Amino acid sequence: MLEKIVQPLMMWYDKNKRQLPWREKKNPYEIWVSEIMLQQTRVEAVKPFFLRFTDALPDVHALAVCPEDQLLKLWEGLGYYNRVRNMQKAAIRTEEEFQGTLPADYKALKSLPGIGSYTAGAIASIAYDIPVPAVDGNVLRVLARIRDDDRDILKQSLKNQVEEELLAVMPSTKPGEFNQALMELGATVCAPNGAPHCECCPLSELCLARKRGHEMDLPVKKKAKERRIEKHTILVIIEGSRIAIQRRPAKGLLAGMYEFPNLEGYLSKEEVLQHVEQQQLIPQSIQKLPRSRHVFSHVEWHMDGYLISVTSRESQQGKPDGDLIFADLETAQEQYAIPAAYAAYARYLNLFLGQERYEVKE
Repeated sequence: MLEKIVQPLMMWYDKNKRQLPWREKKNPYEIWVSEIMLQQTRVEAVKPFFLRFTDALPDVHALAVCPEDQLLKLWEGLGYYNRVRNMQKAAIRTEEEFQGTLPADYKALKSLPGIGSYTAGAIASIAYDIPVPAVDGNVLRVLARIRDDDRDILKQSLKNQVEEELLAVMPSTKPGEFNQALMELGATVCAPNGAPHCECCPLSELCLARKRGHEMDLPVKKKAKERRIEKHTILVIIEGSRIAIQRRPAKGLLAGMYEFPNLEGYLSKEEVLQHVEQQQLIPQSIQKLPRSRHVFSHVEWHMDGYLISVTSRESQQGKPDGDLIFADLETAQEQYAIPAAYAAYARYLNLFLGQERYEVKE
């Protein structure tokens, strides 16, 4: 059946593909950056991140030698920060083993940190015209509906089978365009989170789920485990024109990034004031802030917040990781990578994180 989708799909893509900055030329580095960014983020949201990242780090060498704080700041707002750390590890390996150019070899690409079968397939097929599939969630959703297939698309065995089946029908002359066409169809027409746009689909006549009225039932995904709930009290501490931040541990969630001081559990004003005084700070005023919530893949943070004005008994500047650092707003905005989990509290300081920072400027 899959051989029948090739021609109508390729014709549709040729007329309907979006103009995207990483499609302007077959640059393997730019394709790699875009694919990693797109793994958890919509195309329209990724565009400005991609342009800023590639402007600051235009090639593999620039990525390999970028200081970590700058790297995390460039990634701020995209989340999943281990992805950009793995990109840097892969860039260093590429410098050492492949003369600074991503290899035109699917297996060699897969050997690099953070590059799995999908990303390797995307780079190999789009940049180097190597006939190898690139199977992501969009592709699995399209094929599940076309074939009225109710198997769990999160199973690796199914993904492996789909890769083999697509390899058998993939056009040898334009494998990259074929992969992009499937992804584009899944992103814009056979879309998630709502009814697919079957009236615009070039494969609607071939689609078994549409014929049988099953399109809204597919694809099937196993139910994810419930997220763990963690309660935190966030301290937005102001000393004159400076704010307090601290660095997170080098391992674990949001490793090595900067954050507002925070404590486990929901604390009362009295407990917060006692903690602040233990930091050699003199509280001048304290204001309760509304609760906020941030969702990670496996955990949810439920947060209380306090805005606290202080004076200092001693300068906190230059203290080592784990202790408070006081920085003026401009420095905090430009130099310190603060996760979007804290965005609701950062706004009380007119401090904007990630994409929000650029939207405010524009």
